[in-house]
Amino acid sequence: MRGALFLCALLGAACGGGAPAAFAAAAQDYPAKPVRIIVGFPPGGATDLVARLLAPRLAEAFKQQVIVDNRPGANGIIATDLTAKAPPDGYTLHLGTLSALVITPAITQVPYDPFKDFSPIGRTVALQNIFIAHPTLPVRNIRELIALARARPGKLNFASSGTGSTGHLSGELLKSMAKIDMTHVPYKGGGPAMTDLLGGHVELFVAIISTAVPQVKAGKARGLAVTGDKRAAALPDVPTVDESGVKGYESTNWYCILGPANLPSPIVERWHKEMTAALNSPGIKQALFDRGIDAAPTSPAEFTAYLKSETAKWTKVVKASGIKPD
Repeated sequence: MRGALFLCALLGAACGGGAPAAFAAAAQDYPAKPVRIIVGFPPGGATDLVARLLAPRLAEAFKQQVIVDNRPGANGIIATDLTAKAPPDGYTLHLGTLSALVITPAITQVPYDPFKDFSPIGRTVALQNIFIAHPTLPVRNIRELIALARARPGKLNFASSGTGSTGHLSGELLKSMAKIDMTHVPYKGGGPAMTDLLGGHVELFVAIISTAVPQVKAGKARGLAVTGDKRAAALPDVPTVDESGVKGYESTNWYCILGPANLPSPIVERWHKEMTAALNSPGIKQALFDRGIDAAPTSPAEFTAYLKSETAKWTKVVKASGIKPD
């Protein structure tokens, strides 16, 4: 019977109440097979880290395997589009990102609508970016960086993990608010950017904090400031950009869990319940905390409102900076 329900739903046939009714009926036995979480970046990055921390706890709760499926490319667009086009049966979820849902759609056309093509489960984590410098750059904080940038307009380079990434936009926000000119150098991921920073090929890198913590603690990179509204527990001596004199500056990265549009409400509710429990479990919370990441679960409705506010904020930054797609 379960197989017939899924076949009917996938084909959109008039079976009982049609496809939506079939999915709703199937939700009663959910999950009946392994579930996958699509991640839009390669293994080893922050998105992959969060997904792989959550997967075992969710598998235990669902009593089914939860598979992390890495589908990197186009700054998360490929994975996000795969999710939008997946059947709304609860077996394909996505660890969504600020870049793919907010920033990139403000820069260029994407093959999905962030508000119409998904069923939000909720935000999972909040994490900061951090301005880090090669130790040979003669600056120790954001004030000194701003002074140097004003003395050498357009001469300083800052790396990010790609055009439209949160690191890129955090750098553009600083340029706008501090009225300085720096040159953006996009990389195809945080790993290559970090390699070039450590090698002295680029002077600054606006990195996701979980990537930067080991290098800053080892003295291989200098932490100038974090981009959120509070200091990171993993690097308590590094001030915020706001504390460093750029009042009102705040740029917080985040990830969320979402599924395709029209996901049955019982599945949304179950996922929200288990996601929240996993994020609040001591082991996962501490593992995230150690990497400078905050567990920050929200309800689906809260996340939808948050997504609207983030879209308004970052669309203004994109337009002001004149960012163009690669």
